[in-house]
Amino acid sequence: MNARIELGARVLGIDLSHPVSVAVALDFRGSQPRHFGAPRASSRPFEAPGFLGSVERGASCNCETLTLIPHCNGTHTECVGHLTREPLDAHRVIPAGLLPAVLLSVDAEPAPAEGEDTEPAPERGDRLITARALEGAWPAATPFEPQALLIRTLPNTAGKLTRDYSIETPAYLTQQAAQLLVRRGIWHLIVDVPSIDRAHDEGRLTAHRIFFGLPRRSVELAAAARPEATVTELAYMADELADGAYLVELQAPALGGDAVPSRPLLYRISERSS
Repeated sequence: MNARIELGARVLGIDLSHPVSVAVALDFRGSQPRHFGAPRASSRPFEAPGFLGSVERGASCNCETLTLIPHCNGTHTECVGHLTREPLDAHRVIPAGLLPAVLLSVDAEPAPAEGEDTEPAPERGDRLITARALEGAWPAATPFEPQALLIRTLPNTAGKLTRDYSIETPAYLTQQAAQLLVRRGIWHLIVDVPSIDRAHDEGRLTAHRIFFGLPRRSVELAAAARPEATVTELAYMADELADGAYLVELQAPALGGDAVPSRPLLYRISERSS
């Protein structure tokens, strides 16, 4: 199914039939990624009097109870409600439809990174996604001003699909990198790391606060300057996807909570004459 989409003065062609998912498929019975020491996501048959919830065990149908922590088990999209006293459901913030997006591949720099910092200061051996790396990878020209950015960290291995990030310190953003994204007009960030901040950062969540426009130490939703922004973490951008411009759709279920499992879909585009 081919479509023509107008973005400003540009007309783009898109095949709606062949999007590429950048979500990590969450296998409840096999290997899966996890973060922050969280237990595995799991499933078990629902049981009620006279019903076992499993065809294998003699039930008329399968009916499973799923247990997971969206922030820690697989691809998820979160909102500023992650940091505020007042609840905010991520699915109410996630925009419907297609968003102009750019995919970048970057090498995380070993800490300390000259001219860039984090709060608290990074520990030696940490790897940082810097503003310098993002600027260096940003394309010189795109057919639109992107509203979404996908960051693929290098090296890009299939191990990201099942990695236990509890036993390592994944790469994370510097303050300057988060500030760059705000200046660039990025409202929806998709990364292949489990958090844009250091896993153990004394509760600062500095990059989150910069991106959501939430002042330091504030927990008030009304104080957020960018409450419409979203962050999607633990995605996976396969090597078949070249760096450059795409359209992205953030798919998520209508579940309450500041984070929900999600399935971002990327659509390749071609520019057409009007």
